[in-house]
Amino acid sequence: MGSLEKYMQQLTAAAPHSAAYQEGMPHAQWRDKLAAGLTERLGGFPDSRAELQPVLLERVECSGYTRERIEITTYEGLRMPLYLLVPAQPAASPRPAVLAIHGHGYGSREITGLMPDGSDREDEPGLHKDFAVSLVKQGFVVAAPELLGFGDRRLQEDLASGEPGRNSCFRLSSALLMAGQTMAGYRIYETMRALDYLQSREEVHGGRIGIMGISGGGLVAGFTAALDERIACAVVSGYANTFADSILTRNHCLDNYIPGILLESEMPDLLGLIAPRGLFLESGDADHLFGPEGARKALARLQLIYSAAGSGGNVEADFFTGGHEIHGDPAFAWLRQQLGADVLT
Repeated sequence: MGSLEKYMQQLTAAAPHSAAYQEGMPHAQWRDKLAAGLTERLGGFPDSRAELQPVLLERVECSGYTRERIEITTYEGLRMPLYLLVPAQPAASPRPAVLAIHGHGYGSREITGLMPDGSDREDEPGLHKDFAVSLVKQGFVVAAPELLGFGDRRLQEDLASGEPGRNSCFRLSSALLMAGQTMAGYRIYETMRALDYLQSREEVHGGRIGIMGISGGGLVAGFTAALDERIACAVVSGYANTFADSILTRNHCLDNYIPGILLESEMPDLLGLIAPRGLFLESGDADHLFGPEGARKALARLQLIYSAAGSGGNVEADFFTGGHEIHGDPAFAWLRQQLGADVLT
């Protein structure tokens, strides 16, 4: 290891993690302190929430479900489209729901069985594996928001490039940092607004809403669940790890970085804020971005925190043979158990 690499490794390793969990701490008191620190590092959230003002953009009958594209207000002056997938089979009572959060790629269409132009998929689904479609076929109502910087929510220069996978993460993240904000904070808050919208739908059981995200969407899913206790459980795929073993080992998109976060804690403690609610991790043995070694460290740390919260059995993991991708079936079965399979029929 070169001297510069060694210096930077020592610098990050020496960060104090002053809000990390210590054995014997009262769990609720620890949680409140770290949640406040995380919120501040993210740039904070608005004191009051803008009116959602939902607008239906399209409605399509698909095989076994209805797909709606809806636009809502998140921050004042900022609109976000999302897909809402609703099972076609009528339910006797409101259904549980899942927020499905895409990672890097071409946005919400990539997890809903669509090509970048909105036409039906004609090729292989890639790492996302159309998991929003898999979830609606499990019987959940599914909301798939378009994260800031992807799909329809890109800067004009990127929209005009003709490259659907070209994102606007770097310029948007840079501008937010200059204004004391973060891309992670914006995406987390906007996901909370998608949750506001879900709870307004009569098809949805407002107390049975989970979240599932992959890669950068795993960051959003995990930290949204950490800070918003309305989310009953979370699946974090291809992200749960340590910062030291993942984003600090290579070049990553700027949207992964939260200024000063290591002064508070490492990633597993942040995800531990979800406790005692359910948390399920997916990690491929060949994931080159968020590898299994760091994921196993994260799981061990999370098991300690969950035990302290009196819910040691409520954190689980699927270490599967594969890469940086959705695995699926074990996570879907876990979500059915967590959110109540009895209301899916």
